[in-house]
Amino acid sequence: MSTAPARTLDKEELEQRVKHMYEEVARDPDGDFHFETGRALAERLGYAAEDLARIPAPAIDSFAGVGYFRQLAGFEPGERVLDLGSGSGMDSFVAARQVGADGRVIGIDMTDAQVEKATRLAAAHGIGNVELRKAYIEELPLDSHSADVVISNGVINLSAANDRVFAEAARVLRPGGRLAIADIVTATQLPEGVTCDAALWAACIGGAMQRDDYREAIGAAGFELDDLKENDHYRFVSERADNATRKYGVKSVSLLALKR
Repeated sequence: MSTAPARTLDKEELEQRVKHMYEEVARDPDGDFHFETGRALAERLGYAAEDLARIPAPAIDSFAGVGYFRQLAGFEPGERVLDLGSGSGMDSFVAARQVGADGRVIGIDMTDAQVEKATRLAAAHGIGNVELRKAYIEELPLDSHSADVVISNGVINLSAANDRVFAEAARVLRPGGRLAIADIVTATQLPEGVTCDAALWAACIGGAMQRDDYREAIGAAGFELDDLKENDHYRFVSERADNATRKYGVKSVSLLALKR
């Protein structure tokens, strides 16, 4: 009896779907997505209204993060911060205010519309300590040991090479540097029908790793997990995404890990 060949994820299709979706998030943040966007989401996740009031409103409109890690990151004046999947810049701009004029934030994103929007907003609002670069988070255009903190919000699960993302984060961090991120994980291993569905990957579900595997991947990259908490206020909004969430225990978590 023959068996059907195993399905595989079409990585080129995934990249194009992710780019298209987040182009729409940049240009029309009130559009119909699997997830929420905007200020109400940011405040519910834990962002302080006073922090949001100090950054460009259009960046907040296109916010599509899954959690809050400010208290874990513990930004200090003068620090160098790298934002993986910086989108329209909300987290980068918040970090820039907190590290001050002597600090520096570099945002990395692969989507033209997001990089262009964040760059335009930084220039228009005089945020001179933020630089936005178009690049892939699996291949960071930074020197080794050049960052104090790496942050990311709901993006690492979109990569088909999570291990490479963690390895690159470890490479660019100085010894003792901090990885402070929010991301999507699962309680159980996702089935092939989900992990090979580029649409569900783009919705932040198909690429979610099982929670213990996620911890192991971070450790294998050279990090020691310091803190992890669930973001109970995050939710998906489409019926398809919500069904997968309930069936496989898909959760948003925030974590802090220290580079060994």
